[in-house]
Amino acid sequence: MADEQTLDTQNPDPQTAAEAAAGDDLVARVHALEEQLAAAQDQSLRMAADLQNVRRRAEQDVEKAHKFALEKFANDLLPVVDSLERGLELSNPDDEAIKAVREGMELTLKLFLNTLKRFQLEVIDPHGAPFNPEHHQAMAMQESTNVEPNSVLKVFQKGFMLNGRLLRPAMVVVSKAPAEAPPSIDEQA
Repeated sequence: MADEQTLDTQNPDPQTAAEAAAGDDLVARVHALEEQLAAAQDQSLRMAADLQNVRRRAEQDVEKAHKFALEKFANDLLPVVDSLERGLELSNPDDEAIKAVREGMELTLKLFLNTLKRFQLEVIDPHGAPFNPEHHQAMAMQESTNVEPNSVLKVFQKGFMLNGRLLRPAMVVVSKAPAEAPPSIDEQA
């Protein structure tokens, strides 16, 4: 009987070998399918993330389009504000002949500025404020002992912001510290 057992182990059954090979093939196929499933899940997650990013970008673009749709139109209206302000600067408030016209210009300017403000267009009038290169454009520098250096002394043209975005910088004159007098030459030396 021991001889029969030895024969069985030395001559394996051909059907058992085929079953073992089929089992190994099934394990390999299951492993390959698991890898394909993992790759498909990864691709699905990536596509979902990309879709979410596209949606978010589209929402931001629509929000910006709504927020800044008036930008070009507002830029075209700024010269009107400038003209009204310049007209008021050049007209004499004491002249009785133009007093009614001047009052009309003042009311028109006030109404116009209030309308612009309703549409989130803010005036930048930095007179006396520190110079801010993000909102101001320095047109000149002037020595001054009355104010701190880098302060706005004069505003040539007011700036404007639309919903927090700079539409036009304020054009200003900036103060600088007075230059020291050149040393006097001692001629007796």
